[in-house]
Amino acid sequence: MIKLIRVDHRLIHGQVALSWTNSIKADCILVANDAVVNDPLQKATLKMACPHNIKVVIKNVEDSIKAIQSGKTEKYKLFIVVGSVGDAYKLISGVPEIEKLNLGGTKAREGTKNISKAINVFPGEEEQLKELAANGITIEIQQVPTDTIVNYK
Repeated sequence: MIKLIRVDHRLIHGQVALSWTNSIKADCILVANDAVVNDPLQKATLKMACPHNIKVVIKNVEDSIKAIQSGKTEKYKLFIVVGSVGDAYKLISGVPEIEKLNLGGTKAREGTKNISKAINVFPGEEEQLKELAANGITIEIQQVPTDTIVNYK
């Protein structure tokens, strides 16, 4: 069961590993990221950032979609973390049962627009968010579970 899908450029860190997993009662974090899957050092670092009772799975976006569609993830209370709006868009497009997206943090880079305290998006990503919202996906901006939810419109 998918508990939450979150966009966070840092992927797994203290807020994700502790605050969010406890808040949503997740027992598995799926990192859906095309770059990390091929980086053994970063994979090891992400796995070390989590408490021992949380299973960490790292797959590319396409394989993440396949795993979810196959039903293999149903036995978990799944917390999906992606590094970009583009990855979230691909994942949501491939997994129609996803109804909500959490925007947690995307760093400012040249060419991005700040749309909230910690959310910076490229023009194409902003269009993807608008499309997701138009298709009925609830998009919430919330860095930590105790923050007030701001709905993206």
